[in-house]
Amino acid sequence: MPRYLIVHPRDQRRDDVLVEGSDLELFFTAGWAVLSDTGGVCLAIPSGQGASIQRVDEEQEPAPQEE
Repeated sequence: MPRYLIVHPRDQRRDDVLVEGSDLELFFTAGWAVLSDTGGVCLAIPSGQGASIQRVDEEQEPAPQEE
């Protein structure tokens, strides 16, 4: 499941945010980072805000190998 951690610069005193969803997508448009799913936009962050976005999916077991 896609998970994104949004970390704001400490001097902004904002809470970090974890956004996750099975159909979550990240795209960039006109100076914005936008997280959306099939229901529409979930979160939009202006590029000038200085936040960093990290994909932090939970680790999954590797698929079994055929022998």
